[in-house]
Amino acid sequence: QVQLVESGGGLVQAGGSLRLSCAASGRTFGRYAMGWFRQAPGKEREFVAAITWSGVIRNYADSVKGRFTISRDNAKNTMYLQMNSLKPEDTAAYYCAAVTKGLGSRPHSTPDEYDAWGQGTQVTVSS
Repeated sequence: QVQLVESGGGLVQAGGSLRLSCAASGRTFGRYAMGWFRQAPGKEREFVAAITWSGVIRNYADSVKGRFTISRDNAKNTMYLQMNSLKPEDTAAYYCAAVTKGLGSRPHSTPDEYDAWGQGTQVTVSS
């Protein structure tokens, strides 16, 4: 089973930036479709961004489009989420996730499609 570990969260002022990382164990990371989700207190987990195994296809939630960028480095077994122009409503625990079955040739936007999850990293944006 792949292990996913997020890092890079923290406290930032509105308008600031953070870069989250998701490090994966194992030798088949390069085959996985990957995604970022977030969950604020009292709310359901919501889709943020997704990327195919090659990095060619990337999808974003409307709420982050133009501000967040998902990317991956398969040689480093790592996925990233660059978050710019952060808003207080971006405050949440951020989770990375992987689809480990098959070749991840399309992005996935619903949590049920993912079968491996990290523990999450907290992002807090102050106004």
